[in-house]
Amino acid sequence: MKQRNHTFDFLCGLCIVRMILLHTFQYTGFAAQHWWNTVMDWSFYLMCFFFFKAGYFNRTTAGATLPYIWDRTKRLLLPYITCGLIGSVLFWLFMWLLEGEYSRNPIRFLWIHTYKVSDFYGNAPMWFLFSFYIMYIAVHFIEKVRWLHWGALSLPFISYWLWKEDNPLWMNLNNVCMGVFFFYLGHWWRLLTSRIGRRREFVVSVVLLTAFVVSNLLWHGVYTMHSNLFTGNPWGAIVNTVLVVCGLSGLFLSIRLPRVPFIGYIGEHSMVYFVLHFPVLFIYRNIALYNHVLVRGSWADAVLMLVIVFAFCSFIVPYFERTPVLSGRWPKKGVPGKA
Repeated sequence: MKQRNHTFDFLCGLCIVRMILLHTFQYTGFAAQHWWNTVMDWSFYLMCFFFFKAGYFNRTTAGATLPYIWDRTKRLLLPYITCGLIGSVLFWLFMWLLEGEYSRNPIRFLWIHTYKVSDFYGNAPMWFLFSFYIMYIAVHFIEKVRWLHWGALSLPFISYWLWKEDNPLWMNLNNVCMGVFFFYLGHWWRLLTSRIGRRREFVVSVVLLTAFVVSNLLWHGVYTMHSNLFTGNPWGAIVNTVLVVCGLSGLFLSIRLPRVPFIGYIGEHSMVYFVLHFPVLFIYRNIALYNHVLVRGSWADAVLMLVIVFAFCSFIVPYFERTPVLSGRWPKKGVPGKA
């Protein structure tokens, strides 16, 4: 069995934990508190690690186009649809139970939610799978033109321009530019670190992390990948994200980070936690509403929601991953581009 890379399991696990905390605190009202805003100010970059990781481990995105697209469709687009439909079913269920709590025109409401931000109201994080899918398709065609991949260096500027134009692309495709950029950043970072050795990688990573801390204090900016949103200093957001994703991954790789219990497990099975945590929170919050109980401002409910989410997702991991239409884990047949 191939040995896991504990560094990226840990970093992706942190991303998932932070995401679950964010969505839990949004439902319970704690996401607006100052202390949580501080956490977000220093962890805003975590979502970019998935794209960075994809580029870091990617062998090739070349090969025949149709088999490649079909492989990515099975592994990403199909789970996007099936897991999104789970959220839609929950939405309709609680529309009926709560007598129109969400919208008086639910079909239009759901359609606008999907075509604008590519998610499903009952399972909001699904936008990521669609953007991830489009990113892989874009990289495949970029690789067909020699030297075109260097054009990825311009993509943060295009992403910023799209934001200034009020993100005009449908299905949340405005964030794909940054996704492609971080994919290639991961690829280039691996090429660099493989040539300089572990000791130099450690030194370079410490320098990058130090620069990130200083820059995030002086030129603080946040990039939110979900909505392709720049807040604060936009160039600080881009530069700081580059510094920290390279610095953190390089630091942990250079010291050969051992497996971190629980966080590493979540990172290893990140797909399960990613696509199922929101429906669980959605069910909890709406059952509370049905029983005329408000979870907003309740730490007891926040803790209970977290316990239920992590317990349920951990329990269902083996069953979920054996269901390809949900997990995207189809038998490997040597299709190119598998990261």
